[in-house]
Amino acid sequence: MKLELEYKIFTPSLLEEIEKFATSTNVDASIASTVSEILQDVKIHGDQALVERTLLYDKANLNKSELRVPSYQIEQASSSLSSAHKHAIEDAIENVTLFHQQNLPQNWQSKNSHGANIGENYYPISRVGLYVPGGNVPLVSTVIMTATLAKVAGVNHIAVTTPPNPDGTISPELLAALGILKVDEVYKVGGAQAIGALGYGTESIQSVDKIFGPGNAFVNEAKKQVFGTAGVDLLPGPSEVMVIADETAEPAYIAAALIAQAEHGSGKEKIYLIFTKEVNFENIVSEIEDQIPKLSHSESILNIFQKGFLAILSEDLEDVVRVANFIAPEHLELQVKDESLGYLQKEINTAGALLLGHYSATALGDFVAGPSHVLPTGRSSRFSSGLRIEDFFRRTSIIQYDEASLQKASQSALLFSDMEKLDGHGNSISIRLKKD
Repeated sequence: MKLELEYKIFTPSLLEEIEKFATSTNVDASIASTVSEILQDVKIHGDQALVERTLLYDKANLNKSELRVPSYQIEQASSSLSSAHKHAIEDAIENVTLFHQQNLPQNWQSKNSHGANIGENYYPISRVGLYVPGGNVPLVSTVIMTATLAKVAGVNHIAVTTPPNPDGTISPELLAALGILKVDEVYKVGGAQAIGALGYGTESIQSVDKIFGPGNAFVNEAKKQVFGTAGVDLLPGPSEVMVIADETAEPAYIAAALIAQAEHGSGKEKIYLIFTKEVNFENIVSEIEDQIPKLSHSESILNIFQKGFLAILSEDLEDVVRVANFIAPEHLELQVKDESLGYLQKEINTAGALLLGHYSATALGDFVAGPSHVLPTGRSSRFSSGLRIEDFFRRTSIIQYDEASLQKASQSALLFSDMEKLDGHGNSISIRLKKD
């Protein structure tokens, strides 16, 4: 196999071209219109819309009573899982739990300048919906990277939707992971219609308070359109990876890292290679050409290298940082010498996840390391972060004044009432200051 891969030499004028490349998978008007029609169908026709859309898009002929996976099937999947696979799932759950327990929010109280009690209370969201991509690539790890957080947060009700196979089944490994996590409310629904069901509710699926999980362009657009009726997490799209490599990087490791993210299969993945002048680009291309034919998804991987690959040669690390921060990649592998790791880790501040050193494969973060792999894509890491335990909580602020602290606050508060021409606000304060 021969790949015609090229690289560009970085100049500041290249940033405009990079931006177009990085955001080329953003939703278009036709997708927004299609999703709007699907959501309206679900809102009006409920389960019937889910059944019809599942047949249309997933080729699975279900009736309404088959939308929910019976609990016994989840139990069977868990009990029939091989001990090795069960250990792998439990290993990942343990690390995800350990990581996110570090960030459990804590209630707090203090006093403000008036002497009043102030603080915050945190409450787990009551009911959440988790979207798990399925089909040819059932993302068992996404179950772990979402449901584990919900469990650690103490969410009481968890509903999972995932698209069925054409025969109406769900991956037994995916069901087994749900069973191990003791999640038993699972529905055979995918795509925008699943988001509509979670957001609006149907006869079979009770609506949720917030929706989590990655999906394709239709799923993300549906999340945008139901936002306000239900909360949503971030809008993770097709997978991305950037590898920054210097002369210490192994060409085989670089190639494998790029290939791994191209393997996800949506056809819209983005893979970036930023390398210094000491790196032999041809050696990396040779490794890519050697590794792809040996993999089961070779055709889809090859497609990404032909249309979703961008390589940039940079003369110095300052330009490397500039490019990385501009692209804001979902995953960023730093395959560089130890002396450069500290500098790059400090200066690159927009990556969804940083993988440090030659042995930290992105796939470890995808599967077992601990942080959730639900991460922002399409340059949205510039302003958002990956899924966190805090996302499964809501916060209430606490304010408690007594007579003395009210007296101290009243002058400033009444002046605000005057400035904003809201005398009713002022009266609600001054009336409390009047003595009998």
